[in-house]
Amino acid sequence: MKTKETVLVTGGTGFVGRQLILQLLQKGYQVKTTIRNLTNKESLISSLKANGIKSLEDLSFAQAELTKDDHWEQIMNGCKYVLSVASPVFFDVPQNEQEAIRPAVEGILRVLKFAKKADVKRVVMTSNFGAVGFSHTDTTTQTNEEDWTDIRLKGLSVYEKSKTLAERAAWDFIAREGESLEFVTINPVAILGPSLDAHFSGSFHLLENLLNGSMKVIPNIPLNVVDVRDVADLHIRAMTHPMAKGHRFIASADGQISIQEIATLLKTHLPEVSQKVSSKKLPDWVLSFASLFNAKAKEGVMLRNVNRNISNQKAKTLLGWTPIATQEQTILAAVESMVQYSKLP
Repeated sequence: MKTKETVLVTGGTGFVGRQLILQLLQKGYQVKTTIRNLTNKESLISSLKANGIKSLEDLSFAQAELTKDDHWEQIMNGCKYVLSVASPVFFDVPQNEQEAIRPAVEGILRVLKFAKKADVKRVVMTSNFGAVGFSHTDTTTQTNEEDWTDIRLKGLSVYEKSKTLAERAAWDFIAREGESLEFVTINPVAILGPSLDAHFSGSFHLLENLLNGSMKVIPNIPLNVVDVRDVADLHIRAMTHPMAKGHRFIASADGQISIQEIATLLKTHLPEVSQKVSSKKLPDWVLSFASLFNAKAKEGVMLRNVNRNISNQKAKTLLGWTPIATQEQTILAAVESMVQYSKLP
């Protein structure tokens, strides 16, 4: 039985976007997705077919960019829900920080403006844990959705700043002029897990650097990890659940895991691809000293100090969400996908 409800997914060719579209089609939704270049749709179509989607009659594509108004009004027409996944990603430090941040802020405001105009019921924004807990360093307490990252924090990346400011701007828009438009944010930690194809998220760079040996010494930095399948599931629950509107939800598997523990996990469970993973540990004092004159080390110290005792209870209690994968399972599945799609050196 098809729902006949139409969902717009922005950034459908991304790592999360692909998994979202797969799950939405499996659940019987009609899906529209925006991509910046329509020639990129073939890889998404191929990956969906390879993962069990036999008919693509409920999937349509539209070309649109977050930086321009063109086409958005037409695209939003007839959509009940919008999953705003697309956002600029920075792999290098931008020359002009403000110019780099502006597209993220203006992009979500553009999505909200046209969603409101089209009488969309609810927008779910993919934000980031970096907008929640990077300023929370007290490990005797839990980090939860009430927390916000202070963008003045030393070592905070431009990407995390952009996500924080974009989410702030979105909530301000809803409070000021959202009217009947409902709004929810999902704030994922590092997203890993199995890939549908050879397209991976930025979080995989950590695994690449461990596995190719470029990380010569392993810092003792704690992390939280979540499976991409769980992130997509939480988006869909937040899209439809009556209690979700007006809330933020942290997406994380239970517990935490350090980079040193990840290195040990890989060596133990996947020794055939982990020969280059270093066994050398970087003392905390060396990282602290290097942070005085090195931007990467400064970011490392900031990440080391983040309270990784985070709560995912709100998503569990309010939305009935249960992660299907532990952090260890998620990491191993991610590496297995890298092997499958020849992403290892």
